[in-house]
Amino acid sequence: MRELNLPLPVARAILTPLYWASLHARLPFPVQRRLLDASSRVQLLPAGTVVRKIRLAGRPAERLTVGTTPTGTDAGAILYLHGGGYVVGSLATHRSLGARLARAAECPVYALDYRLAPEHPLPAGLDDAEAAFLELVEKHGYRPERIAISGDSAGGGLALALAQRLIAKHGITPGALGLIAPWTDPNAIPERNRDLVISKPWSRLCAAAYLGAADCGDIGYAPLTGVLRALPPTYVQVDESELLHPQCVELVEALRGAGVPVRFTETRGLWHVAQLQAGLVRPAAAVLSEMAEFLRDALHPADLRELG
Repeated sequence: MRELNLPLPVARAILTPLYWASLHARLPFPVQRRLLDASSRVQLLPAGTVVRKIRLAGRPAERLTVGTTPTGTDAGAILYLHGGGYVVGSLATHRSLGARLARAAECPVYALDYRLAPEHPLPAGLDDAEAAFLELVEKHGYRPERIAISGDSAGGGLALALAQRLIAKHGITPGALGLIAPWTDPNAIPERNRDLVISKPWSRLCAAAYLGAADCGDIGYAPLTGVLRALPPTYVQVDESELLHPQCVELVEALRGAGVPVRFTETRGLWHVAQLQAGLVRPAAAVLSEMAEFLRDALHPADLRELG
């Protein structure tokens, strides 16, 4: 399918009313989910995308490859955790993003349909992600260091929490973390009321739904406050206009202070998780390609890759 290149003002004009109407604090979460799934139909898949429906640790999932993407376990894999405030988002909403990661990272992407709040609050989603990672190791034959964990927004926070749990509970470390505008501390209240995609009232509603009856000090809820040392190489991307921009800056500073190898990109002129529109907006495609290349290189260090 041919790629589009919408001018940024046009893309903004289209997306602003869509997000403001869909991610509305007064709209029931099931309605928000249906609206987002419907709008995801305009997300273009790269030519040659193969979507294989599977189950990971009992949850629906998709294995995404594109064209001649290597499929052996030595090629590595990416476990992708979608965003959506822990209450919305699905395999459909993030299929295009996952396929583009698979193409550029040169390895399969496993997208997980983890349980959502408020029906399934903390720690359900984290439990699902943990079980999925372990199944990729134990049943699919991937070595932990050949699995990168990636996610956007709430999925980025979930990815960080998963890495911390894998290290602390199982003594295993994933190969890399790829975090797109990660929401790593839902306790922090944004200074501004909204950006192009999300609003403060909606984010507070999501935070309460995800927390449920748990303790707000739980590091599974706010992994930014947890142990950061010994995490794998991490790439954080965020746009300067996002409500989560200050939190992402704080995360990067904390990671560097903990001795974690970090790459940080602050875009200007995009929006919250613009990577979802990589098939429509060229600057979003460019930054997503940078993430994919980082994960590819982390999973295949130079001394392990074929020369030439």
